[in-house]
Amino acid sequence: MTTGKVSLERRGHVLLIGLDRAAKRNAFDLPLWDGVCKAYGELARDPELRVGVLHAAGDHFTGGLDLVQWTPVFQGGAFPIPDGGLDPLGLSGPQLHKPIIAAVQGICLTIGIELMLATDIRIAAANTRFGQIEIKRGIYPVGGATLRFPREVGWANAMRWLLTGDEFDAAEALRIGLVQEVVAPGEQLARAIALAEVVAAQAPLGVYATLASSRHALPESERAAGSRLLSDLRPLMGSEDVQEGLRAFMERRPGSFRGR
Repeated sequence: MTTGKVSLERRGHVLLIGLDRAAKRNAFDLPLWDGVCKAYGELARDPELRVGVLHAAGDHFTGGLDLVQWTPVFQGGAFPIPDGGLDPLGLSGPQLHKPIIAAVQGICLTIGIELMLATDIRIAAANTRFGQIEIKRGIYPVGGATLRFPREVGWANAMRWLLTGDEFDAAEALRIGLVQEVVAPGEQLARAIALAEVVAAQAPLGVYATLASSRHALPESERAAGSRLLSDLRPLMGSEDVQEGLRAFMERRPGSFRGR
């Protein structure tokens, strides 16, 4: 099995953070998660770096979590953050105080949307297909989608996709405000870098203060709710529906759920 890794490239004051498990549609295994955490930590520590760009190698941003590897994590009740790393979902520990711009393409499922929601500007290729499909596996999103999706796009727009697990396209993502721009396939990274360079050219202390001020305006209840996501998932992990969801995932079929 291909192990995930993260590529890092410096372009002046911009750090490109690349998901690299293309042979598996950049599905998140634990090494790929660790790499993203460490990359965010490096961006935070280096005073020469002012903006990050999160992108992915290959045709797809991410097919979501590698559920078999992540089941013990969900049962344990905490996302593992390696030494020197930061939580890229911004749910635990200190948050990155520098802006991140996301560039996505192809399939962008589950944690892909949640990573996007934790960034500050999002660019999508026109061929991107989004899906917050956890309920199709008997669980629910624990990376922040239940908190941030309604805040970002409005309650009913979020529930339309959270409660059905249906896929939606880049045009719909733009309509509801999940992404800020849609570009031709293959141009998403260049556009994200161009925006990052504009941000990086501004007074960095002013940029960081703008982010901090905007975050202070968010309700405290969101942070409190974020701390409960994994603990509230633990009772579901022992359900028959989760076992059926995992079987369905492995067998590439829809789940047949019984509500127990």
